[in-house]
Amino acid sequence: MTILAVTGHRPDKLGGYGPEAKEKLCNFAETVLAELCPRKVITGMALGWDQAVAKACILFDIPFVAALPFPDHGSNWPEEARRIHGFLLDHAVETIVVCRTYSTTAMQLRNMEMVDRADEVRSLWDGSSGGTGNCVRYAKRRKKFAGNHWNAWTQL
Repeated sequence: MTILAVTGHRPDKLGGYGPEAKEKLCNFAETVLAELCPRKVITGMALGWDQAVAKACILFDIPFVAALPFPDHGSNWPEEARRIHGFLLDHAVETIVVCRTYSTTAMQLRNMEMVDRADEVRSLWDGSSGGTGNCVRYAKRRKKFAGNHWNAWTQL
């Protein structure tokens, strides 16, 4: 059993912010975790894939680490999103805060910390440039990238 880090897109690239899209994403995260059976998961706690995986961890009683780029990550989100974020943080077995304040590099430093602590990294990534792509490239350099679930996601 492995320590798995996950990286993936926000809701805008995964069907949106509505309840049907969230349910579909959470169901997919449950399917992925049921197949992989990790010992522990490290998630960056962003809206979208990261939080769907954290919710699936709670469902399956898989310990997860919340890796935050800075202490007030999510504080500018809508109230419901902040509530869910807090709920998930309360269920994390550990919270890592990588930077003391927001910076343009905080997200990437968080991603690097996740990869460095993991045995393998899985993504939900459409191949576009951005934070998820940067994390995947770093994981590949560290020889920890184990697969992208994008094709399975788009088949749903």
